[in-house]
Amino acid sequence: MTFEELKLRAHALPRKPGVYIMQDAHSQVIYVGKAKALRNRVSQYFQDSAAHTEKTRAMVSQIDHFDVILADSEFEALVLESALIKRHQPRYNILLKDDKGYPYIRLSREEYPRFSIAARAAEDGARYFGPYASRSGTQAIIDALRGALRLPSCGKKFPRDLGKERPCLNFHMGKCDGYCRGPEWKEAHDQAMEQAVSLLEGRFKEVLEELTEEMEQAAEELRFERAAQLRDRIQAIQLLGKRQKVVAGSLADTDVVGFHRGAAKSCFVVLHYMEGELAAKDMELLENPMEEDGEVLSALVRQFYAGRSRLPRQILLPDELEDQYLLTKLLSEQVGRKVELLTPQRGAKMDLIRLANHNAAEEVERVTTREERQNKLLETLGKMLGLAGAPERIESYDISNTGHDDIVASMVVYCQGRPKRSEYRCFKLKDMDAPDDYASMDQVLTRRFRRYLDGDEKFAARPDLLLIDGGENHVRVACRALEALGLDIPAFGMVKDGRHRTRALVAPDGREIGIQGIPALFALVGQIQEETHRCAIQFNRKQRTKRVQGSSLDQIPGIGEKRRTQLLKAFHSVKAVGQASEEELAKVVGKAAAKGVYQHFHGGEE
Repeated sequence: MTFEELKLRAHALPRKPGVYIMQDAHSQVIYVGKAKALRNRVSQYFQDSAAHTEKTRAMVSQIDHFDVILADSEFEALVLESALIKRHQPRYNILLKDDKGYPYIRLSREEYPRFSIAARAAEDGARYFGPYASRSGTQAIIDALRGALRLPSCGKKFPRDLGKERPCLNFHMGKCDGYCRGPEWKEAHDQAMEQAVSLLEGRFKEVLEELTEEMEQAAEELRFERAAQLRDRIQAIQLLGKRQKVVAGSLADTDVVGFHRGAAKSCFVVLHYMEGELAAKDMELLENPMEEDGEVLSALVRQFYAGRSRLPRQILLPDELEDQYLLTKLLSEQVGRKVELLTPQRGAKMDLIRLANHNAAEEVERVTTREERQNKLLETLGKMLGLAGAPERIESYDISNTGHDDIVASMVVYCQGRPKRSEYRCFKLKDMDAPDDYASMDQVLTRRFRRYLDGDEKFAARPDLLLIDGGENHVRVACRALEALGLDIPAFGMVKDGRHRTRALVAPDGREIGIQGIPALFALVGQIQEETHRCAIQFNRKQRTKRVQGSSLDQIPGIGEKRRTQLLKAFHSVKAVGQASEEELAKVVGKAAAKGVYQHFHGGEE
């Protein structure tokens, strides 16, 4: 389909909930999304692309056709979207690791069940716990449980190997209770396995109470060796709880979600808390998604918690989600009890959100060098503006004047996203009868690029992008000046908001390109605009000061422009000239001129 055909089809969709499936020319699913009203949501993709992110524009450019599936409710659309994303793994959807990346703990179904790591949960009669963050973390859980409950970790098979050999070294070291000694230890083995399951389900207190009761009973019956064994097991489980060796993603009282979108990468972080203490952290680095942060969080939370058999009682989110109620319902139904999704605004819970966001930002900072961030940012800017590549050299221009006097312009240079002050230039505009920003911009660009064409070394570099402090008309003037010189250099205006910050870039045809959706780009363009404005104002003040100071010396007979310059160069200010002795003045401009200058400032003195 052509773009117009896609647009017409989108506008013909019903305003009902459902799922839309974007496909390329090879019928490959490239994006799956849900909508409360299909017509409104899908038609947004085929409107003005200026408001789209870089990835959205890339995705839309590859859409050949799309399908929709109507749903009876928004909640049904949410469930259907999650299933389709998991099935098709579309390249433009936010994707965490697939099931292979999230291992489970498998408890086999046999007479002597054993723990092992499984890549995914299967319908084989075994019991599964998880998923967990990594294989190494999952193995650490199994090892911690075996150590605390003294479960076997050897390669013996039960009941086949019962009583065939003496207990191994683990039994003699106190790391295993030696269930291999015979079938009479079967009941103790089953009890230990039940306690391990309870620990995996988060029932620490219940297990400790059960063991404490058994220990006290053994002590009353004078079975002190058994009581000592139970005491050691209790201490091991308490230590296990304190060190938080069991992955808290399944057991936490509270999970705190953080998200940070950097220039090149984004990071999703979940901090797990047990009984008020930070237990563990899961994090996922991903390429910057095309969705807004609210949509990103919704997708990431759904994927992170999907399929987990145990969930925290509450999940704290950094931003309110549009589908937060539906997501709460989805997760609650998944585990058969209420799971709260909260967005705190103040207090201790808000402090936890800040901590999670800080962790996410630190992870992005750690894996991204400054050069990588700047390169990615400039690449993004180039794509947004339709340039051939990333603008390595950016020149920015601004005009400043004080009424009819001191009309000046500044040229600021940024190379690789950083200011290059050695190549800043300032211009005193000539033959200007009155302030005229358009005429001033035409003059400064004509003078700058004529010197470039003449081979002037100070203006030898050719910029990849011009940023003009002003709106659509300023940019058109700039483009006409370049065209008159036979140059084709992209130029865009910097449009300000009510707080004098650059909110968008404007093309010569009046098309605005929003930059506020990318904080790093918004900051860079704002910095360039502020630097250009500062430079222009500073140069204007300097010229005004020279004019005011020079006028006092110009009133002295015999002092022309040359001698005035000599005096200011020697004494640096008019005040210092007035305080100098006649002998000091004579060393600069001669005796006759010095006498006139001295009398001008000291005419009433003897």
